[in-house]
Formats: sequence, structure tokens, C-alpha cells
Amino acid sequence: MTALRKITVHLPSDLIEGAQAATGAGVTETVRQGLEKLRREQFYRQMKALRGKVDFGDLSLDELREDKDHGGDQP
Repeated sequence: MTALRKITVHLPSDLIEGAQAATGAGVTETVRQGLEKLRREQFYRQMKALRGKVDFGDLSLDELREDKDHGGDQP
């Protein structure tokens, strides 16, 4: 299980109320969703920066798809 941290955050009322309206969730869940979204966006930026820089050698797209369909390195 992931360790939890209890924090105190001062937020503008209209900001948290608008975010809660968008999520339909309570304060904790709304803040968690917002933080997860920021983390995903950072990950996508990092992946985008790698675009065109990863060399898959001699593997064709069909070979990569076949590997995925058969569970990677499982027999």
C-alpha cells in the first residue's frame, strides 16, 4: 500500500468548488485527481521528448505487435 501524507492546503474557495463540480467528488478525491493529472502530463511530456530518439534496431512494426500479442518474453 502507498504511504499516505496528511497535509494542510490553503486554496481559493472558488477554485476547489469548481474542481469539485468537475469531478463530482469530495475535496480529498478532487485534489488527488488533480495531482495524478499533473503527474500524467509530466510523463507524457517526457515521452514526447523521446519521440524519434528510441532505436528499435531491426524490429519491424509487425514484430513488435506480435511480441505484444504473445505476452512479451513469455513462452
